[in-house]
Amino acid sequence: MITAVMPTYARVDVVFERGEGAWIFDTEGRRYLDFTAGIAVNALGHVHPYMVEKLTEQAKKLWHTSNLYRIGEAERLAQRLIDTSFAETVFFTNSGVEAWECGVKVVRKYHYETGHPEKFRIIVADGAFHGRTMTAIAAAKSEKMVKGFGPLIDGFDQVAFGNLNELRAAITPETAAINIETIQGEGGIRPASLDYLRAVREICDEFGLLLYLDEIQCGMGRTGKLWAYEWAGIEPDVMSVAKAIGNGFPLGACLATETAAVGMVAGTHGSTYGGNPLATACGNAVLDVVLGPGFLDRVVAMGGLLKGRLSDLVARHPKVLAEVRGEGLMLGLRCVVPSGGLVDRARAHGMLTVGAADNVVRLLPPLIIDEGHVDEAIRVLDAACRDLAP
Repeated sequence: MITAVMPTYARVDVVFERGEGAWIFDTEGRRYLDFTAGIAVNALGHVHPYMVEKLTEQAKKLWHTSNLYRIGEAERLAQRLIDTSFAETVFFTNSGVEAWECGVKVVRKYHYETGHPEKFRIIVADGAFHGRTMTAIAAAKSEKMVKGFGPLIDGFDQVAFGNLNELRAAITPETAAINIETIQGEGGIRPASLDYLRAVREICDEFGLLLYLDEIQCGMGRTGKLWAYEWAGIEPDVMSVAKAIGNGFPLGACLATETAAVGMVAGTHGSTYGGNPLATACGNAVLDVVLGPGFLDRVVAMGGLLKGRLSDLVARHPKVLAEVRGEGLMLGLRCVVPSGGLVDRARAHGMLTVGAADNVVRLLPPLIIDEGHVDEAIRVLDAACRDLAP
């Protein structure tokens, strides 16, 4: 018999009922160190007092009006995202994949409006993950996501992540944009090198293409800058963001330059819930904290501390762990043993992690962690590795 909730997830048999900061508690009263954070969503941890205050404040005033009318919180959040990024305009969505789909439409409409309707194809990278809509799975081309859902939507040409020769060779008169994750998350915590990002920007300029970045997982401060592309000193033309932008309240955004968004006028795109007062009040609250004095500096410091301690852990357990990857507080452990075993043993010892491709375990803690949380994480992972050692 099918379950009441459609069985599309292989759920762990644990039910959580409350959280506090970097900790989460199940219905049996057990406490876990949460280094999954809702898969990079709960950037400020659980029940952050300022988030609760601002959510409650807005909930007592107005939840939803529709986009038939101006929305003050959305306008304020959009302007703040513009002021802290490359963008000049923002479209709000409910999720990351909706933000990514909006970006695809921006790209195609730009070329249509500028006299090149033949330019509709987007070059994407292998190992990418943009979501599970029909368009997003057509871009990723992962067998586990596309099997049974064909035929796939045309318009995406895949090349090896980080390979500039393949990228150049894939450009045709129909190419409209290059779309990459600044750091691949689901693909195994694979950062694009800064030189690669700079070269992709140059290639886009050379061929008249739009640079479309996906920072759904790596944006909003996770690397120690608000946007991961900032480390390379470049700017994209279009970018999708989500996850941490609402700290758990469903919210996403597609950011674009005025030039790229030339065709996005009334009637070209829409969303019933996107950017409603409650969601964007949460988004503004997140920015209040993340842009506060010293917050991002602390992410850099904690990320450096955690990465260093993880490197020591890899050295101590070479038969279990192969390497540590990532930037800031978006880190991964590539395993020698099956990565699912490390996820399970860490959970048994009281810590939540999440798997990824390439036999990697992702560590995506709240951005508010301190040295004590790092100590506890290493203690748990060390115990888990000892359990798994051949």
